[in-house]
Amino acid sequence: MLELAGRTAFITGGAQGIGLGLARSFAKEGMRLAVADIDADALAAAEGELSAITEVATFTLDVTERDAFARVAEEAEQRLGPVSLLCNNAGVGGSYPVRAMSYALWDLILGVNLGGVVNGLQTFLPRMIERGEPAHIVNTASTAGLAPLGGQGGYMYEGAKAGVIGLSEGLARQLAHEGHAIGVTVLCPGLVATNMVATSRAAGRRLPGDLGLTAEQRENRETLLSEQDFYLRQLGLPPDTVGEMVVEGVRSGKPYVITDRGVAEQLVARSKALFTALPPETEHDRRVARHVAAQIREAARSGGRTH
Repeated sequence: MLELAGRTAFITGGAQGIGLGLARSFAKEGMRLAVADIDADALAAAEGELSAITEVATFTLDVTERDAFARVAEEAEQRLGPVSLLCNNAGVGGSYPVRAMSYALWDLILGVNLGGVVNGLQTFLPRMIERGEPAHIVNTASTAGLAPLGGQGGYMYEGAKAGVIGLSEGLARQLAHEGHAIGVTVLCPGLVATNMVATSRAAGRRLPGDLGLTAEQRENRETLLSEQDFYLRQLGLPPDTVGEMVVEGVRSGKPYVITDRGVAEQLVARSKALFTALPPETEHDRRVARHVAAQIREAARSGGRTH
């Protein structure tokens, strides 16, 4: 369990939406905040609010830029002390039909949602390991990564968020296996009242041309985005509520924080489909199971460390 008070948190996408909810919640716990965001105006507003609660440093950062990430990390730790809590939260959504598929679009959606997490880990995790002190990582995925729904052009987003979930699960097990006192929580938000649609539109303007869409397809896409914005604002949880959930999750070392039960039915259906796809058990399966069980017992005896 990570003691929060008096430590430093680094939050990407931290000036708006869920990131700002995280920042507010961790500030109330007595943490110093390094807040990074691509939106300079949002950063200024967040700094004005949060500095009334705790010590804050803000940084304009595109999480896809690795050199900039490294420079910001160095400055953040010089100003606020070692980062004990890393929140890889920056993300971008978007509803694009398959016809719009392009390398530029893949690079944007995967580069921010999955690559940004990778860049955060590569920047801060070696520092955490070298210090050998308790630390924690929160990676923001989505319920869309737990149970992809399709039908709204979110296949790229869903794929990226599924990658964040798998990465977080594997990393948590590897860190425990190697004996590092670093926890990992993957945050899977459902409907949250954020400006995600507006920020996704802004990110989309970085793409070349009209994505090869017809006028009708562009109109349909705008209608879908407007509907998504309505549902987020009308039905979504407040970002501060999500922040409080994450504080509790970090405190108790939860591997997952899922904000609502909106995908419960889809998760059940997906689990049934996966189990149905399993072949009948064979002697090979039983041998493998015994081998894995022996490895788990050995890891437990050695305190989770490799030899």
